[in-house]
Amino acid sequence: MSFKKPSNECDDPDCPFHGSLSVRGRVLEGEVVSARMEKSVVIRINYTRFDKKYERYSRKSSRITAHNPPCIDAKRGDMVRIAECRPLSKTKAFVVVEKLAEGV
Repeated sequence: MSFKKPSNECDDPDCPFHGSLSVRGRVLEGEVVSARMEKSVVIRINYTRFDKKYERYSRKSSRITAHNPPCIDAKRGDMVRIAECRPLSKTKAFVVVEKLAEGV
């Protein structure tokens, strides 16, 4: 997978571009709903799921905690792309690899 390299430099060891963190597995896109933690963000992933009983689709969403490297520095409202990596903490197994759109 090739992602657009950020223009900023950082010295974070858990950065996929400037550190030694390797990414593998799933790549998802979503909106940052919380950026209040240090070097972490919460991303909301929207998707549809088919409900067999009612024979129609329902909208669902998931909240995923991801590592936010200083060189990307995603803020609340930004659309980002995240990639799976090794577990970084109890709840973090994803890292922000690209900022797709700036928030409002």
